[in-house]
Amino acid sequence: MNEFSYKLKVFYEDTDSGGVVYYANYLKFFERARTEAIAEIGLSNKKLLEENGILIIVKSCNIEYKKPAKLEDQLEIKSSIILISNTSFKMRQKAFRDNELITDCEIHLVIVDKKGKPSKIPEILKKKLEN
Repeated sequence: MNEFSYKLKVFYEDTDSGGVVYYANYLKFFERARTEAIAEIGLSNKKLLEENGILIIVKSCNIEYKKPAKLEDQLEIKSSIILISNTSFKMRQKAFRDNELITDCEIHLVIVDKKGKPSKIPEILKKKLEN
């Protein structure tokens, strides 16, 4: 399955008073990386909603913080699909600084319709995630 890469710079707004990335901001970094991964396979969250009537939402996540990222660090988020079912998929997302793993996350994403009810993964999305 695909591995996606997203690079970012840590800005002042991402840090606490000590210049360390505030723990919850990793969720934002991972969300941006997932959005870019969807774009890399030729789709978008907006397109999936407009054309397929679905949203991808977070059901759960498990994050392990290994080392802190700091102000002006250059990070790379690597995202990969580890499991696909009929209505959900799991991703592993890892944050690296200079090729050193600093944060590891497993995230369970589910597909819902516009009313928030579970829905099947559209075939176009499933095929692109599997390649």
